[in-house]
Amino acid sequence: METIHHVKASTQYKRENKPDYGREKIEILYEDKDIIVIDKPSGMLSVPYPGSKARTALDVLEKIMRKKGTWSQTHRPFTVHRLDRDTSGVMMFALNEPVQKKIMAQWHTMVTGRIYHAVAENPSRKHEPLPESGIIDDPLAQNAFHVGYVKNRTDDRAHTVAARTHFHVVCRGKTHTLFELELDTGKKNQIRAHLASRHYPLAGDENYRAKSDPFHRLALHARTLEFVHPVTKEKMKFEVPESPEWMEYVQKGDPHPAAPVWSKDFGMPAGHGKRGNQAPSNASIQTHGSRRSARKMDFIQRGKMMGR
Repeated sequence: METIHHVKASTQYKRENKPDYGREKIEILYEDKDIIVIDKPSGMLSVPYPGSKARTALDVLEKIMRKKGTWSQTHRPFTVHRLDRDTSGVMMFALNEPVQKKIMAQWHTMVTGRIYHAVAENPSRKHEPLPESGIIDDPLAQNAFHVGYVKNRTDDRAHTVAARTHFHVVCRGKTHTLFELELDTGKKNQIRAHLASRHYPLAGDENYRAKSDPFHRLALHARTLEFVHPVTKEKMKFEVPESPEWMEYVQKGDPHPAAPVWSKDFGMPAGHGKRGNQAPSNASIQTHGSRRSARKMDFIQRGKMMGR
């Protein structure tokens, strides 16, 4: 019997439409003999996980160092924290094992600021909106697919871990809200799970049932990383703003957002998608030009065209 390998619809969409899929580039923001700070793009894993052959930020850094001739067994990238695959932004690696151990042992005192920006869908009228600022401190559990969530009061079986997210509303639009978020803890899917539990799923978040996908990516960006250098003790701050289009989108509002690609049978075998949905074609792209010219366009621009 033939084995059918299920591919997430959003992943299939990116494979066929995202110009740099699998070839995303990192930008090095800072490097010395002990640490390196990068701007990680959305769509790239931070580090490998068992069974995966996908490119990671760690792999790319190693290749860059080998090309420059600076890589050695004792001087190479070591993981100290992670960003979700579809989260973009500022990320740090240690460049030797002693510094890695030092950073990980002192992370909560060494790191003085981690600021994220996110675009989230507004809750329906039956749910109370969040105030202008506050803290979400619900413990997090993980489901069988290792996706974090806030368990309900009747679920006594799930193991939970403490999690605290500070939020501030940067801009509250008619359909979406731009949040600024800081973490007291850095648990897997923390921001996504906490906001979704308050009926604010992040735009483009397939795992948390978002209904809009305006940027054809998860609308979560690690904007700022502020820390004390583990060796020199110098105070350092790195900031990479998210696309200005995020603010523009929230201010404008989107009462009729295009359906996310994962709400359709996109790229899935017959009978394995949601009932009644059809796979989107490339017709809407082709009406605005050839497929080749569309591929040269910015990924977000093409996403907008498909939503028209």
